[in-house]
Amino acid sequence: MVMSKSSQGISSDKIPRAAWKTLVILSLIATMAMYAETMLVPAIPDLIRDFHISYSLSSWILTTYLIAGAIMTPIAGKLSDIYGKKKMLLIIMAIYAVGVSAGGFVTNIYEMLAVRVLQGIGMSMFPIAFGIIREQFPLSKLAIGQGIISSMFAAGAVIGLVAGGHLIQHYGWQATFFSIIPIVISLLVVIQRFIHVGQPHPHWKGQGTQSVGNSSKNGLDIIGAVTLAVSVTAFLLALTFVENGDSVGSFTMFGLLVIGAVYLALFVIVERKAKSPLVDMKILMHKTILPSNLLIMIVGLSMFMVFQTIPVLVRSPLPLGFGGDPMSFANVQLPFALVLLIFGPTSGFIISKLGSTKPIIAGSIISTVGFASLFMYHSTELFVSVNLAILSTGLSLTNVGAMNLIMLLTPKQNMGVSLGMSTLIRIIGASIGPAMAGMYMQINKTSVPGIAGTFPTPDSYNLIFLTATIISIVSIGLAIVLRKTIPKGVIHAS
Repeated sequence: MVMSKSSQGISSDKIPRAAWKTLVILSLIATMAMYAETMLVPAIPDLIRDFHISYSLSSWILTTYLIAGAIMTPIAGKLSDIYGKKKMLLIIMAIYAVGVSAGGFVTNIYEMLAVRVLQGIGMSMFPIAFGIIREQFPLSKLAIGQGIISSMFAAGAVIGLVAGGHLIQHYGWQATFFSIIPIVISLLVVIQRFIHVGQPHPHWKGQGTQSVGNSSKNGLDIIGAVTLAVSVTAFLLALTFVENGDSVGSFTMFGLLVIGAVYLALFVIVERKAKSPLVDMKILMHKTILPSNLLIMIVGLSMFMVFQTIPVLVRSPLPLGFGGDPMSFANVQLPFALVLLIFGPTSGFIISKLGSTKPIIAGSIISTVGFASLFMYHSTELFVSVNLAILSTGLSLTNVGAMNLIMLLTPKQNMGVSLGMSTLIRIIGASIGPAMAGMYMQINKTSVPGIAGTFPTPDSYNLIFLTATIISIVSIGLAIVLRKTIPKGVIHAS
């Protein structure tokens, strides 16, 4: 069931000036977060060398960050519904500030992973940001607001790649963390002073609305968060033991898979019985919201698989890679970020005119073409850059369209929880991406005469891009199914 236009908040097509001001501030947060994330990506080969770790273990530099975000995101969404969005946004930003401030001082992989947990908690600010936009923008303009924020993620990626490559090459990877500290502190002050949102209404039942679920009850599902964390972590840890190939590694991997499956089953049981679930099954299993969330998960998997793979490919020595430096990687990855920057707001306007499903289908097809082309043509930096640009076009269309559908189909009183779930699912996909790429690179590696260490072979990249292509083909099927499940009367959906 869905809500009518009159029951979802602002009904006028005119965007208030205050909403634009809020959008600018939230876009700056998105820019900062992606700036911080992409600046570290070119340094992955340096961290592997400095910390003396394997390729599969290096994937946890991204994965730990993502798991922490996955667990905290729905909790933050629930807390924002109960205590207010601005208050939770400030608290989470403060935690994030501590994480980035400590990042430049770590000396080993374990300290780095601890810092990344704090930074991952900061990721939970984004469903809150989208919830604020949902309150202040008219329904017909939601895709525009969402698209602008999405484009600012890309803007942050563009700045992060260029600045990160320069900082790492000339000052070391520690400088990437130090450069973020004044930005985080400035944004904390701006949020406190200029963000104004309504008071929380945790007991509002949404009279006059029809909802896809009811998650307005207070409370936190701590047991659900623990079981989900154990399940996701166990599954991803299992991938790190694939590389061993011995009986001990196989036994450990099998044991982790069993633990992951058991805790996943426990998570489902807990969520069905919880009075205030971390994941509302009625909303999640809605016939349109479920495939939308699966598409978002594939987008997350695709993006972070790229983030783990491309810097290693570019910076590995010839003939196994391109023999580049951090600036070389930034130049190769830059078209990916630039296209996201262009297509973020463009996708929003397209969806506001054409609806969500056609761009989603087109985006899924384009993403598949991008990965298939990467699989066949990744022998030069130019080929990789062009294919990444194609891929980012498809991912942007798919992501904005799927998120728009979820925002349209979720009642206002459940928005924090629903967007939290969507972000959680996207992050779970994103955490799988680097773990899978790291596994392939670790089990297919060799040495280069005259150069210390071992590096991924061409087979590893072929397997990564082939796997991503197959997953993208699945997204096309989901997009087609999605088109057939949208209820009649949903504004700007079909």
